[in-house]
Amino acid sequence: MNGFRRVRPPQAPGASTHRRLLVTGALSASLLLLVPASAAAGGPGRSPGDGAAPGAPGIGDPYYPASGNGGYDVSHYDLRLRYRPATDLLEGTATIIATALEDLTRFNLDFGLTVSEVRVNGREAAFTRSGDHELEVTPVTPLRKNRTVPVVVRYAGKPSELKIGGWTAWHRTPDGGVAAQEPASAVWWFPSNDHPLDKATFDISVAVPDGTQAISNGVLRSRSSRLGWTRWNWRSDRPQATYLATLAVGRFDITTDTTANGLPVLNAYSRDLGDNAGAARASVERTAEVVEWLEGVFGPYPFNALGGYVPNVPSGYALETQTRPFYSPRQFAAGANVSVVVHEMAHQWYGDSVSVKGWRDIWINEGFARYSQWLWSEKEGEGTAQELADHVYALRPADDPFWTVKPGDPGPDRQFDLAVYDRGALALQVLRNKIGDEDFFTVLRGWPAEYADGNASVGDFVAYAERISGRQLAALFDTWLYQPSKPALSPGAAAGAAPALRGARSWARPAEPRSYRRIAATDTVHDHGRDHARGRGHGRTQDRAPGLAPGLLSQGRAQGRAQGRAQGRDNGRHRDQVQNLSQDLSPDR
Repeated sequence: MNGFRRVRPPQAPGASTHRRLLVTGALSASLLLLVPASAAAGGPGRSPGDGAAPGAPGIGDPYYPASGNGGYDVSHYDLRLRYRPATDLLEGTATIIATALEDLTRFNLDFGLTVSEVRVNGREAAFTRSGDHELEVTPVTPLRKNRTVPVVVRYAGKPSELKIGGWTAWHRTPDGGVAAQEPASAVWWFPSNDHPLDKATFDISVAVPDGTQAISNGVLRSRSSRLGWTRWNWRSDRPQATYLATLAVGRFDITTDTTANGLPVLNAYSRDLGDNAGAARASVERTAEVVEWLEGVFGPYPFNALGGYVPNVPSGYALETQTRPFYSPRQFAAGANVSVVVHEMAHQWYGDSVSVKGWRDIWINEGFARYSQWLWSEKEGEGTAQELADHVYALRPADDPFWTVKPGDPGPDRQFDLAVYDRGALALQVLRNKIGDEDFFTVLRGWPAEYADGNASVGDFVAYAERISGRQLAALFDTWLYQPSKPALSPGAAAGAAPALRGARSWARPAEPRSYRRIAATDTVHDHGRDHARGRGHGRTQDRAPGLAPGLLSQGRAQGRAQGRAQGRDNGRHRDQVQNLSQDLSPDR
């Protein structure tokens, strides 16, 4: 993510600084990304045979060691909120269903607002704060391994006043507020185990003044008004990473529909988008069409609802908030751009349903979302993926810093660098050329099903592609994802085109595909004050600081999570629900 001042965390004993292959013939397993040694050993503060002990204050991600927490797994969040747009006051009660993964005397939650009470299994628990965002909870009696308990947290505060290292993930708008940020936003509005490794289902219920709307993830289950307040009840019934949870309160125009498969579509647009309003609608209203096409590429849509929302915020980025992506109005300043909708909806498969094991695996998210834009261009007849790959490869000479970024492990300072997107997509085109279209698209469809609702790494993808294609691919991925230099051969060389020598300047540059500039417009969408030749990122606000808060970078340990909770989807129920709600969503009601 662009715009964070990241402190490079200490490496675990034996961990390699650069996750790249040293021998091109090595097995793809050598690409598997290692977890800190402390995680394998059970984490700091414990030794085998000890009794109950405090859970770790971090989940063990070397990019953001203080993110998440050890010792437990969350299966569900129930958030009951009340928000006052005039003052930015948010009041909430969070009920968290958590299972202890070890005997715990204490555990941490990631949260920044003021807490008034914590209860564990119905009994009042002691709590204290540490660092910028750690809430330390001590139950009356230790939690035993495998025990599932409710944790209730009552809190209040003004999210826009919470700064961590001078930075905020909360957007204050003229008529409300918005939470949408990567890699962290939950800290500003609900307590959580804030890392993609711990995904959970969500019920989010928000009371706002009459005439104001509250937009969130999943299906709008109901809406009711009483004594000047309207309560909006949302449900996400598939596992969701905490940073993918979103909340937007303001005055929105809402459109509803259903897909051909009966899933509810809900889009929302701030009423004061000005000149960008038409282009925003012309783009986001095509979400259902885009998803129908993406199902042909990636397989069945993985969630129970879809849509998007465009609040009146000054930022310029987009974010793949689950089922309902966030779009800044500036994305549409030059007119409609369906390509950005393709990008964010592709994330529903690559990034949301299948999430990163660690933030170094960001290529699994961004390389595939960018490549989906290339495939959309191919489908629209505006330039094939090969033509776009050749153009992107030729665009930068070998001495451009772009080529020093390693998409397979870019480092926290370059996690959202342009190279993760474009060089990441180049790697996929080279893979396509190497294994052929039949196996390539089998991989693209099979991967989201293989790891649905779970987490995976770059190494997992390499192993999966090798298994499907029957080819050794370690050298290919080493060249395109891990070497800090421009590959000697262009992507087209594998398809039989003449090789382009690295650094050569005499050969003719490929023609620019018609779609290229529209796709490249999404580069500036992700830029937040840094030259996007260096990098880009999501979610920095007007009150941003140049770096991730030091409080988000204290050392922790990894806790895995079980994959693939089986949950059914009743499309007929969703269709009936949307039909009932569509008549009840007039903005002023």
